[in-house]
Amino acid sequence: MIDKFQLKSKVYFNKQSIQLLEKISGSKAFVVSDSIMEKLGYLQKTIEHLNKAGISSCVFTGVRPDPDINVIAEGIKAFNESNADVVVALGGGSTIDSAKGILYFAYKMAALEDKKINKPLFIAIPSTSGTGSEVTDFTVITCENKKVCIVDEFLAPDMAILDSTCLQHVPQRVVVDTGIDVLVHAVEAYVSTRATDFTDALAEKAVKLIFENLEKLYKNPADPDARDRVQNASCIAGMAFTNASLGINHSLAHALGGTFHIPHGRANALLLSAVIEYNANLSGNLNDYAAQKYANLAKILQLPAWTIREGTVNFIQAVNKLKKSLGIEENIRALNIEQKEFEDALQHLAEAAMIDRCTPTNPKNPSKEDLVNIYKRCY
Repeated sequence: MIDKFQLKSKVYFNKQSIQLLEKISGSKAFVVSDSIMEKLGYLQKTIEHLNKAGISSCVFTGVRPDPDINVIAEGIKAFNESNADVVVALGGGSTIDSAKGILYFAYKMAALEDKKINKPLFIAIPSTSGTGSEVTDFTVITCENKKVCIVDEFLAPDMAILDSTCLQHVPQRVVVDTGIDVLVHAVEAYVSTRATDFTDALAEKAVKLIFENLEKLYKNPADPDARDRVQNASCIAGMAFTNASLGINHSLAHALGGTFHIPHGRANALLLSAVIEYNANLSGNLNDYAAQKYANLAKILQLPAWTIREGTVNFIQAVNKLKKSLGIEENIRALNIEQKEFEDALQHLAEAAMIDRCTPTNPKNPSKEDLVNIYKRCY
């Protein structure tokens, strides 16, 4: 079997790296953002940097959390009218996912009409540290309360700008949700059936950075070093999973979040420990592949791992300790989701997770019943 590792996006990082916008080539930019970035002044600063490069801007701020097909349709109309040769996504995961969706479907529609349009330079500037979307070929769009994961090399931005000054006003709860999402990206990429030495190296580093810095950032959002490190971890984990893919933690979280409107990172956090236990098969004969990988992560965190089982258990305990220190709920019930409502949705949730794009690369091939049982355990 021939493996492949690729990174399409050029990554620029450190404070004030957003000034690189003054050096790009183009004539018209289509800037995708949201009302928060506009209120905080980051949108205007972005436009000013583009102006210094001689690039005028058309702005679309119709992005909403968990972007749906209506947002994408509105964005496509604005994009087509803009005649832009540069697209800039400024904001969190929802903003970058929206920009990806707009570009992807605009080009699909043009192809159906036999229209040829040149793909613009695509630049992503994340304002949260979580999705890693600035370097991935993934996007998630909501359709009829279902989160649909699209994977296509076309979606990867050409340039990613990591300027942590754009993260200074992120609410504490968002810091937690997005930060845990980084951890899940790294852990799932590490145990994916498509993992390689290249993706493992990135995943290991991302896990280490999150354990060393996320709690610091949670307790002190003004800590510039912790903010840089968590942002770097997000991008590094994105590089890992865009090559290795993910697993059922994300499949289950997509279905859970779409149905009960739970923030994506929070949904991932509530499922993580149970998914690790399932993948490692702690209740029976160990899944040597997954359990060995989890035990390796324990060693990287300098936790006791004299045996594979001990390492896996200690890694789960470390995850639980981190979640507790960040104020994450112990279970799904704590989000005020009624038991009957949850139980009534179980079959639908498991069916959606089974067909999710992330499920095939999970280290253990799940049945629908397995997924139902994981949900029940997490409730």
